[in-house]
Amino acid sequence: MKDGGALDLALVVNDGPRRAAAGVFTSNRVQAAPVQWSRQVLKAGAVTAVVLNSGGANACTGPTGFQDTHATAEKVAAALTAAGGTEVGAGEVAVCSTGLIGVHLPMDALLPGVDTAVAALTGDGGEAAARAIMTTDTVHKTAVAGPGTTAAGGWVVGGMAKGAGMLAPGLATMLVVLTTDADVDAAGLDAALREATRTTFDRVDSDGCMSTNDTVLLLASGASGTTPPADEFTEAVRRVCADLAQQLVHDAEGASKDIRIEVTGAATEDDAVEVGRSIARNNLFKCAVHGEDPNWGRVLSAIGTTSAAFEPDRLDVAINGVWVCRAGAAAEDRDLVDMTGREVRVTAHLAAGDATAVIWTNDLTADYVHENSAYSS
Repeated sequence: MKDGGALDLALVVNDGPRRAAAGVFTSNRVQAAPVQWSRQVLKAGAVTAVVLNSGGANACTGPTGFQDTHATAEKVAAALTAAGGTEVGAGEVAVCSTGLIGVHLPMDALLPGVDTAVAALTGDGGEAAARAIMTTDTVHKTAVAGPGTTAAGGWVVGGMAKGAGMLAPGLATMLVVLTTDADVDAAGLDAALREATRTTFDRVDSDGCMSTNDTVLLLASGASGTTPPADEFTEAVRRVCADLAQQLVHDAEGASKDIRIEVTGAATEDDAVEVGRSIARNNLFKCAVHGEDPNWGRVLSAIGTTSAAFEPDRLDVAINGVWVCRAGAAAEDRDLVDMTGREVRVTAHLAAGDATAVIWTNDLTADYVHENSAYSS
C-alpha cells in the first residue's frame, strides 16, 4: 500500500488466556470507518487481534469503506482461526487505519497482506509492527513500563504509537496499541486507560488539528497471572502513554523545538488546561519560539482569550526559568533567556488558585508549512 515497498500492515495478537481490552477514540464528529467498527468491537470488552494499516485512512469513504473494514476483520479472524485452530470471530478484531482521507483502501493488496502478517507472527515483531504503522513519522515509537517479567509476580505494559501531524486533543493524530501481561479485566483497563490518556495524549497539542482516526487500545493477556494494584497498574499505563506522547511531540512535522507549557496557580484544572491549550495554539508565540525570541507578550495575549479566572495585573510568565513577566508587566531581562536548546519551558502563573496542568506543543516552522502543503490529507 505504501510506495517503495515499505512496511504498511501490522498485526497484534493476544494469545491469552485473558483477552480483555479497552479503547479510547477521537472526539472528531467525522470518524473513519475503522473507528466506527472498533468502537463496536470494544463494547464487548474483549479483543483477540488488532490489524493496523498505513497508506490509507479509510475515512470519508462511505458504506464501501465500512464494508472494507468489516472484510478486513473477517479476513484476520479467518486467517487466525486457520493458523491456530481456535475459532476467532470478526467481532474480536479491532481495525485501525492511517494515511490519506477520502481514498479507498487497495483491498487486493491489504487482504493478502493479512495472510503474510499471520504467517510472520512472532514474539519479537514489535519493532517491525511499529515501523509498519508510520506515515509522516521519521522514527518508530515504542515504550515499556512495569516491574518486569523476571520479578516474582512481575508484569509489564508495552506500547507502540504512530503520529507526527494533526496532533491535537481528542487524543492526537495517532494510532496506539498498548499491551500488558497483567491480569486485569476490561473495566480495570478502561479506568486505567482513560486516566492515563487524560494527562498524556489528551494534552499534546501540536497544531490544533484533530484527526478522524485517533485510536488508543489497551489489551491484557493475563499471562503473568498477576493482578497488580489498580493505582500501580494505572501509573505504568500512564508512564507508557507519557513516553509515547513525548515521542510524538519530538517527531512532530517540521518541529525544531519541543515546548512544555506549565500553567500554575489556576482556580481549577480545567482553567489550567484551557490556558495551556490557548498558549499552545497561538501561532505568533510558536513562531517566536522558532526564532528563539522570548516574546512573553504573546503568552499573555493568549491567556487573555480564555474564560479562565485570573486578574491581568497578577499574571507571571517564565521562559526557561527566567521570570520575564511579573504582575502583568516586564520583569527580568529577556536577554537572560537561553532558547538555543531543543526544549523550551514556559510557566504561566495565574495567581487564582492551586490547580496546575502541563500541555506539550512545538514551534511553527517553514518545514511544517512545506510538508503540509505537499501532503494531501
